[in-house]
Amino acid sequence: MAIDKEKIKQAVRLFLEGIGEDPDREGLRETPERVARMWEEFERMRSFDMKLFEEFGGYNEMVLVKDIRFYSLCEHHLLPFFGKVHIAYIPDKKISGLSKLVRTVRAFALRPQVQERLTEEIADFLERELEPRGVGVVIEAEHLCMSMRGVMSPGHITVTSALRGVFLKDLRTREEFLKLVRGG
Repeated sequence: MAIDKEKIKQAVRLFLEGIGEDPDREGLRETPERVARMWEEFERMRSFDMKLFEEFGGYNEMVLVKDIRFYSLCEHHLLPFFGKVHIAYIPDKKISGLSKLVRTVRAFALRPQVQERLTEEIADFLERELEPRGVGVVIEAEHLCMSMRGVMSPGHITVTSALRGVFLKDLRTREEFLKLVRGG
């Protein structure tokens, strides 16, 4: 996806006018440019090299990275949702650099999104890239579209999960993953 800075700047300016603001006033004058630069930054952070290691000593137990902080935008209201992602996989022939799991979350989160799709996209990507015995992804997030508008009830956490391979088929593996995510 190519970022069109001029369209973003025009759209932000129109938005500000549409909500009754003066886009030429001191505090807002640079806002269209700032928003355009922010989306360029997001686009740069979405691409990364998924470094995989095929010689790792045959490790075949669960690898879990917990509490990966993320921020995204609800595609329905363009308000933030944010929280934690927990990712586990059981290697078969490849392992990933641990930072690549964090980068995977960021790559899919930094765009208008829904939590359900975000959970699935992370799991599908890791399953495709790592070809593991299984993948588990759990996301816990607060949605500002519920907290500051609509029902206006802050503090609720939405939890979604996506399980692949042995995490889906083997009850003991699934239970171990969920227990580790809960801190047990």
